[in-house]
Amino acid sequence: MNYIKKSIFLFLLISVPALAQKQITLEEIWSGAFRQQQMDDLQAMKNTNQYTVLNANWRARTAQIDLYDFATLNKVSTIVSSQDFKELENGIDSYTFSPDEKKLLLATNSESIYRHSFVADFYIYDIGKKTLVKLADYKVQEPTFSADNSKVAYVYNNNIYLYDLASGTTKQVTADGKKNEIINGITDWVYEEEFAFVRAYDWNATGDKIAFIRFDERQVPEFSMDLYNTGLYPQQYVFKYPKAGENNAQVSLHIYDVKSGSTKKIDFGNINSYYIPRIKWTNEAQTLSAQLINRHQNNLNLVFVNADSGAVSKIHNETDKAYVDITDNLTFLNDNSFIWTSEKDGYNHIYHYNKNGKLVNQVTKGNWEVTAYYGFDKKTGNIFYQSVENGSINRDVYRIGINGKNKVRLTPQTGTNEATFSPDYSLFINSFSSAQTPLTYTLCSAKDGKVVKEILDNKALSTKLETYNLPKKEFMVLTTEKGHQLNAWMIKPARFDATKKYPVFMYQYSGPGSQQVNNDWNGYDDYWFMMLAQQGYIVACVDGRGTGYKGAEFKKTTYKELGKYEVEDQIDAAKVIGKYSYVDASRIGIFGWSYGGFMSSNCILKGNDVFRMAIAVAPVTNWRFYDTVYTERYMQTPQENASGYDDNSPINHADKLKGSYLLVHGSADDNVHLQNTMLMVEALVQANKQFDWAIYPDKNHGIYGGATRLQLYTKMTNFIKEKL
Repeated sequence: MNYIKKSIFLFLLISVPALAQKQITLEEIWSGAFRQQQMDDLQAMKNTNQYTVLNANWRARTAQIDLYDFATLNKVSTIVSSQDFKELENGIDSYTFSPDEKKLLLATNSESIYRHSFVADFYIYDIGKKTLVKLADYKVQEPTFSADNSKVAYVYNNNIYLYDLASGTTKQVTADGKKNEIINGITDWVYEEEFAFVRAYDWNATGDKIAFIRFDERQVPEFSMDLYNTGLYPQQYVFKYPKAGENNAQVSLHIYDVKSGSTKKIDFGNINSYYIPRIKWTNEAQTLSAQLINRHQNNLNLVFVNADSGAVSKIHNETDKAYVDITDNLTFLNDNSFIWTSEKDGYNHIYHYNKNGKLVNQVTKGNWEVTAYYGFDKKTGNIFYQSVENGSINRDVYRIGINGKNKVRLTPQTGTNEATFSPDYSLFINSFSSAQTPLTYTLCSAKDGKVVKEILDNKALSTKLETYNLPKKEFMVLTTEKGHQLNAWMIKPARFDATKKYPVFMYQYSGPGSQQVNNDWNGYDDYWFMMLAQQGYIVACVDGRGTGYKGAEFKKTTYKELGKYEVEDQIDAAKVIGKYSYVDASRIGIFGWSYGGFMSSNCILKGNDVFRMAIAVAPVTNWRFYDTVYTERYMQTPQENASGYDDNSPINHADKLKGSYLLVHGSADDNVHLQNTMLMVEALVQANKQFDWAIYPDKNHGIYGGATRLQLYTKMTNFIKEKL
């Protein structure tokens, strides 16, 4: 009897953990079963100590914009609900306040163009009157209110228009816009993708001038791709895409005078203005700032333009032996002095310059990087920013005086902290997550960081995940045999047994300035990796040289040699991992998407004695096929650096393939063109190499829509099980 009871007890001890570990499925991952709750489109008001959130039910296609009080977190009101207007029956996609915060621009029925750009039906909502007026009878791009709240500018068919709120009339500002020829006020494809902005016009502080960039694309080569799901015959989509070494759009800066209706073209004289990656009005209403950079992107000038005379003054110059990164951190203070971030001391830090461009002070210093600039409190003289001072895989929020003194860390929890500050800089909403903790939102004091109140904690998700007994992401610093110290993480099976030998599946992206080894909560891929770990695989990730947040020297090691040192580091890291007692060194695979696909392709070719299999999704296979701005920033042109392009192209190493290789691409990828995969396929065929591949019709660089991601990840999972 006692023996039976003891046996049952032992059985329960063994069985309960096993029963408790539910298996993650791909269906759960891609149905959104593990999606976090978030405060969508959180915006701090500028005129009151309040904030707004877009609360949407995407399945029901309803949305409302709710107003909350920063100090109490109490909901003040619902500003507008889509259910109150038939015109908004498909929901609210995004919103923008007028400067006086009495009106809103509401977007609905949005249609994507490229990664950031879209057209939509826009409506002007008067908050006080509760009235809704359509901005135009057609879908437009990038509408914005004038600073005096009297007008809205927007772009339609590559031309700029002005809508007068009082009269309801529309005036056309430019008339030469034409698809694939001239663009006014909106960026071309390469600016949107690589300089990361779409709206290429800006209102001045009094609402009487509009500065805009004009793109002349007529000499830019065209790229075309077929769209198949268009009826009996495929349709061809043609757009301007400058590949490395080819012609870019000719850009020019113009200032439109709203009162006179005249437009002035700005002459930069002998200042190199090959690219104009940013324009921004200063706090002096008739002074515009513009950032001008050469084609190599290693010599940047900040200039001031007098809007009345057109005179140009050089204010600040930034040079680098490799390249200068473009950011949105430029901030003008009341006296028109400005905040600027730079890597010139070897790490990205905050600098304060006077209105004439003379250095006042380097605000932050140290062997760590500033990762976000939040703002300046003119009452206290404090600057608020985010940095990796607490380790390059973490993010914290700090306060520091503009004189560089009295620095205070405002976020005590180790992980990823991001802040949204109240207009008076007395409070901030902190979003925090780590590899162990899903997203939480708390209201905190900007004085000392103390939590005032909890807002959202995702405890329901944490409770749900407890039943899966998920393996943990373990962070480490991996040292290669060459002595390079690289950030890494590893996910081991939940019931890991160090006496066994496990296959290893490596994941990486590895692009310049990127980071995959960071201490935040899971994305979709992380759940996939945990699913693989549940099925007996170790999953590992290593950030090699060229990745970010460890200083300019580490990041810019790969200059002019993309795919050389990063691949070397992945191969060397795999060799180190392969020597772990619990790793089967004959069963190591690697996976990546986009730049990561370029890397995984090179790894299985150059590291064919290390990697047993590789998956490459939407890979660049030769940098000659990619765009000018990104590629030349890191490689110069093919005409100047042919060996840098060719020596590290997977196409030129196809004959080295030994292991199993899965190649995946979307046929409508406007970013990394299908051409990359097709020519890789041809190289493999001519080398008589066997491989697997899949093309997803009409899918772009993200390869999604309907059941696409589920099917793709099922394919990749099956490939791993079969080949690794």
